Amino acid sequence: MLRWILIAVLSLGIAGTAFWGYQEHQEKNSILVQAENTYQRAFHELAYHMDLLHDEIGTALAMNSDQRLSPQMVEIWRLTSEASTNVGQLPLGLLPFNKTEEFLSDIGDFTYRTAVRNLDDEPLSEEETETLESLYEQSAEIENELRKVQHLVLEDNLRWMDVQLTLANEDQQVDNTIIDGLKTVEKTVEGFSETNVDSPIIGTSSKQHQYQYLKGKQEITEKQALTLSKDLFEVNDASKIRITETGDGADVPLYSATYTDDNRHAYMDITKQGGQPVSLLVERPMKEKQISLNEGMEKAKAYIEELGYKDMVMFHSSEYDNTGAYSFLYSENGVRVYSDALEVKVALDNGDIMGITAQNYLMNHKERNIPEPEISVDEAKEMVNSNVDIQEEFLAVIDNDIGEEVLAHEFLGTYGDDTYRIFINAKTGMEEKVDKLGGSEINYAIN
Repeated sequence: MLRWILIAVLSLGIAGTAFWGYQEHQEKNSILVQAENTYQRAFHELAYHMDLLHDEIGTALAMNSDQRLSPQMVEIWRLTSEASTNVGQLPLGLLPFNKTEEFLSDIGDFTYRTAVRNLDDEPLSEEETETLESLYEQSAEIENELRKVQHLVLEDNLRWMDVQLTLANEDQQVDNTIIDGLKTVEKTVEGFSETNVDSPIIGTSSKQHQYQYLKGKQEITEKQALTLSKDLFEVNDASKIRITETGDGADVPLYSATYTDDNRHAYMDITKQGGQPVSLLVERPMKEKQISLNEGMEKAKAYIEELGYKDMVMFHSSEYDNTGAYSFLYSENGVRVYSDALEVKVALDNGDIMGITAQNYLMNHKERNIPEPEISVDEAKEMVNSNVDIQEEFLAVIDNDIGEEVLAHEFLGTYGDDTYRIFINAKTGMEEKVDKLGGSEINYAIN
């Protein structure tokens, strides 16, 4: 009897120990997963903030208005603070990364000192402009090195916890892809001259409001929405289309239509008032490209004309995965209105319409009394940074920082290897906006 009691006690003890060990293992794994997620987030945010930092410094160089430059310096200072926070969250306590931290700190100090002073009375000196140009080049080098590491992390599914373990093991030679990449970043920063650092789509309205441009005063029925969806989806069998409507209190009452078959899935939002498509998205496998990007643009233009959008001009196009993406602006007597914008996607394998987004146009389009410019285009050019090589010029209506529509001279120009849109107020001559246009994506794969 005593023997069986002892066996039972021992069994309970072993089971309890196993359960405790299992709990400990689960808790340890949970902590490791949480730490890994934190490290991954911090690193990818660091790469993202360095991308933005480089772009914002370039934008500052393209500016020629002290009124706009001061808030731009504040934005750069904010991004350096964000990047520094990201660096502090990485497992780099045993790996010297102080040069990169010092570089970010120096940029922050320089931009803060510049932002808080009155640039009208004390504009950037020639030496400070050279400093800014140097920071622009240096941030590009760091950005590229970080993106190379980021590419390897994503491609090879590398773990930051392995970095932590490698750094903590002093008996082994430190040989880790991430560590090697970060050492390259650190050496890149170390090569910069410290004296250089220490020197003293637009396209949417910023106001949210109800749609101002809806044709027709009557609301369409669900049956009418079904018929319209059938036509826009270009299907014969309407039984596969499902219609739902927004609930009470929606900003804009809509019908939503979905369609699925063996080859594609389609989704569309339609306004109840007037039955106008707000957005359309079609997903299907893409085949080999058969039509050019320009031919796709012609199909996109014809499509929006069929929907009733007149006087639209294309101002941007791009191609990816055999799909053409086109952005159009409303043009009134040659003046481009940026808030009245819509986007169209066209399949370049057969010319099908793959998507349309008309929310900005429907929200902002209205009758306008556009004034004549009070300063000439030549006078406006004098307000543009002389280092910018102007390629094209337009008149445009844009939203300023407080959401008011203003008439501006728009200049498309290059500074170095980058392209910018620069808007000069056609009444005051003030530099309203400077936007850096995105370029082609760099392939960071290492052969």
